Amino acid sequence: MADFMKILQQAQEMQGKLAAVQAELEKESVTASAGGGMVTVEANGKGTVRSIKIDPSVVNAADVEMLEDLILVAVTEAQKKALEVQQREMGKLTGGLPFKLPF
Repeated sequence: MADFMKILQQAQEMQGKLAAVQAELEKESVTASAGGGMVTVEANGKGTVRSIKIDPSVVNAADVEMLEDLILVAVTEAQKKALEVQQREMGKLTGGLPFKLPF
């Protein structure tokens, strides 16, 4: 019975550490850009986009598709960077074991 209690305690500790990591990821910030900085996206460590900045010179009503592509590239890159941050932080928690985040 003592082993079960120890496992339960370890699980609770891990749950607390996971919650702390998730809170830290929300505070983290990653930035990515496309088009030589014409579109810049900032996201938190969980990949949630916080802001998008667009250089006015790239706004062209005749070429909306290019702007859409630049935004997509910048958002995708920011989310990729956020995933790298997540994996780094979870690696600290799991001792380098491969781990998929539930979010």
